[in-house]
Amino acid sequence: MDGRRRNPYQLTDETPVYVISVAAQLSGLHPQTLRQYDRLGLVSPDRTAGRGRRYSARDIELLRTVQALSQDEGINLAGIKRIIELENQVAALQQRVAELSAAVDGAAVAMQQREAQVHASYRRDLVPYQDVQQTSALVVWRPKRPQD
Repeated sequence: MDGRRRNPYQLTDETPVYVISVAAQLSGLHPQTLRQYDRLGLVSPDRTAGRGRRYSARDIELLRTVQALSQDEGINLAGIKRIIELENQVAALQQRVAELSAAVDGAAVAMQQREAQVHASYRRDLVPYQDVQQTSALVVWRPKRPQD
């Protein structure tokens, strides 16, 4: 959130609002199928205080996906559960990569700012420049001998 208070009555895709009968109609499945999917952990709706199931729009979409994988693709429920788990894992990893990328970008900006501060602190004294002439002179050094 960006500091503003979120409206508690604002509906999102994850807001649990649909009772099982409505969720069954929206997904095209029988309510007993929804209960079975809940028992298997394929689609886990939120619960009310009285333990009634409440489905969100995201849950409805997931129910439709489970149905399509089962009926159109012929995948068994255990396979569908594994697919959902892997998709959730991929989504979590993508989120983590985005967080780490943002952290790296922030660290790079901070490093550049610190580097600019260091460069700004350098003394800017003028140093006279003398062009050195190339010569072919040879200098021989002989160490002094110790006095006997």
